[in-house]
Amino acid sequence: MKVSIIGGAGRVGADAAYALQLGGLVRDIAIVDMNRDMADGEALDLRHGAALTDGTRIFSGGYEVVDGSDCVVITAGLRRKPDESRLELINRNVGLFKSILGSLKECELKPDTTILVVSNPVDILTYLAVKSEILPPNQVFGLGTVLDTCRFRSLLGAHFNVGAQHVHALILGEHGDSMVPIWSSATISGVPLSSIPGFSQDQAHEIFEQTKKAGAEVIRLKGGAGRAVGVSIMAVVHALFLDRGTILPISTYQKGTLGIEGVCLSMPTKIGRQGVIRVLEPVTNFIEQEGLQMSAESLKKVIEQVGV
Repeated sequence: MKVSIIGGAGRVGADAAYALQLGGLVRDIAIVDMNRDMADGEALDLRHGAALTDGTRIFSGGYEVVDGSDCVVITAGLRRKPDESRLELINRNVGLFKSILGSLKECELKPDTTILVVSNPVDILTYLAVKSEILPPNQVFGLGTVLDTCRFRSLLGAHFNVGAQHVHALILGEHGDSMVPIWSSATISGVPLSSIPGFSQDQAHEIFEQTKKAGAEVIRLKGGAGRAVGVSIMAVVHALFLDRGTILPISTYQKGTLGIEGVCLSMPTKIGRQGVIRVLEPVTNFIEQEGLQMSAESLKKVIEQVGV
């Protein structure tokens, strides 16, 4: 499997390449970046570790190295400021993103190539990528709330002193301020979260707020997120490669799930080698469903405002 990372010399792109190298399933990783020296340096640095990893072939170059990719990961974009919402990035990132899509149209992509959008605001840019018609809609999706869900589960695991991998809880909707925690189906190994000792509504609200503000906090402390995003990207790429029907909360073009359509946001989604197989409709209570509707409406307003 060949993965190309557009923006691969940036913090997120480089961490994604590193995670994929350690993951051992991807055979070729191509790093493309406007800063060619940085791209060459990242590729060289990763190649130096090839003898102690699985021997992934890593190289850099212009868009010509994207040809024949099984998955194109787009991480290029301007970094979010600590007090800036992801949606406020739209006016600064749309121009750059459109130029990337224009370059991808000139590449020789395979019929089953998939595009994974990571750049923020991811739901808006995923919508833009779908509407560009470079590939069929089921082959274009965004990282969505995979990272938010990972953060959420990790924080819940720490609070209840259990392994985060045993926590099953979702963040859906926008990857941003209107994200929605799905408490009604949250469990720890099948046991409803609300019945676990130590659970309270106040504590639950605090954990969700920590989740929602986690990105800004990492930016404040170290300048930008990278490690967990890289692992999240690896999880999606591996799900595509392994083709086992993995279900992840990625951002896809909605066609009626919970009455939501005409916008890209995150729902539980079955993915495989051909991309999106099926969007699953989650069981939600009234408050959660209303929150998801509001999330969709907030994204639609931005789409209308910027005209994408």
